[in-house]
Amino acid sequence: MHDWNGPVKKLDDFRYEIPQKYKNEMRTRGIIYADEKMIRSVVKDNAPEQVANVATLPGIVGSSMAMPDIHWGYGFPIGGVAAFGMDDGVVSPGGVGFDINCGVRMLTTNMNVNDVTPKIKDLVNKMFENVPSGVGSRGKIHVDNQTLRRVLEEGAGWAVGEGYGWEGDIEHLEENGCYKIADSEKVSQKAIERGKPQLGSLGGGNHFLEIQRVEKILQPDIASKWGVTHKDQVVVMIHTGSRGCGHQIASDYIRVMERAGKKYGIKLLDRQLACAPVHSDEGQDYLKAMACGANYAWTNRQMILHWVRQSFEKVFDQPAEDMGLKVIYDVAHNIAKIEEHEIEGKKVELCVHRKGATRAFGSGRNEVPQDYRETGQPVLIPGDMGTASYLLVGTDKAMKESWGSTCHGAGRTMSRRAATRKFSVDQIKSQLSRKGIYIRAASKDGIVEEAPDAYKDIDDVVRIAEGAGISKIVARMRPMGVMKG
Repeated sequence: MHDWNGPVKKLDDFRYEIPQKYKNEMRTRGIIYADEKMIRSVVKDNAPEQVANVATLPGIVGSSMAMPDIHWGYGFPIGGVAAFGMDDGVVSPGGVGFDINCGVRMLTTNMNVNDVTPKIKDLVNKMFENVPSGVGSRGKIHVDNQTLRRVLEEGAGWAVGEGYGWEGDIEHLEENGCYKIADSEKVSQKAIERGKPQLGSLGGGNHFLEIQRVEKILQPDIASKWGVTHKDQVVVMIHTGSRGCGHQIASDYIRVMERAGKKYGIKLLDRQLACAPVHSDEGQDYLKAMACGANYAWTNRQMILHWVRQSFEKVFDQPAEDMGLKVIYDVAHNIAKIEEHEIEGKKVELCVHRKGATRAFGSGRNEVPQDYRETGQPVLIPGDMGTASYLLVGTDKAMKESWGSTCHGAGRTMSRRAATRKFSVDQIKSQLSRKGIYIRAASKDGIVEEAPDAYKDIDDVVRIAEGAGISKIVARMRPMGVMKG
């Protein structure tokens, strides 16, 4: 991949602009959230070209945006955010990605580092036993077609109804764990077949289960409202998505959109941006199918949460309720949502694509759980397995500027293949062990491909997001034990 050499203009310390005149077809400008250090790595993989291409899509409202963790993706860059009008705009599977609702859930505990450190290996090993993981991994429950269709339409509520978790969990999930527009009739039998055996599994790639300790609290008032009360408190992060089911939904609808684009006369600079008008049959069908993929992912994280609680119970020999293990929040990183936003004082419905980006709503929004409405929405930013993860909060500035969106993670700087060539399992394990981090993985590739050095510095990413005002750092966590797919 060659360096990008298009025009980029520094607007301020945290924003760079790709001017609209860069391409005749651009309908708006591109905005990349970066500082001088970050922009040098951003141009390395040509992802700004994708930011410019997104700006050519019909009905785009505001700028084509990229978060500081931007890197090359399918059609849209990963880290891309774009909103489209409901009447003249489009919806594009490339703007959501293949892992629909890949996302993160975070739990608090009332335990401290000293309680958990002596048993960290037992705990990670027990989670490894309880949670199926790995690239082709199968879940441990067997569902038929009809049950899976219920999962696709009911989301995390189905799991709680089946005994996976507590009633109160649902209140703290984005969309309450169910995107209501879902219609399983719009999902192919092939996607159902791929989804059935994998329900309740972690998957491979950058997905993980992590036991973390709170290293620093920067906004104590907000943190304590969410249950993060002190340094060295132990918390848990679950990072996974919609597995083969979501991947198949994406593949199916990319083909549908390629045909739809021709039918509606949409001219594309990149065929990976295949799309259809939001209000068209194809656009609506995709949104309903994508919502099913999102619901699968919320169900998946709900079941994994249940097995994480069971693992704690087994290792510490006490009920999960006594150890806390409450959900702070659950966010989607790859999704398109119909949301109401304000443009020039008027409320307007938009189709907002976030791909490798997190919703970061400010205070007062109805979509934010009742008990968090005055603080704004929790934002969960997982780092790579050797560094830090962050808890952020959405801001009113994000509402005005980025459709209530911020970054989603560290962002790769090296392909998985390159990482495999450069690092060895033993090297990474000993690097982590020196930091006091225990790791257990389903495969060697799962460790090597996700080497910490294959990623941008998470501290830089969140510093830029905070500097730009689109989210605010609440707490920083460090890993103690990691389970990888």
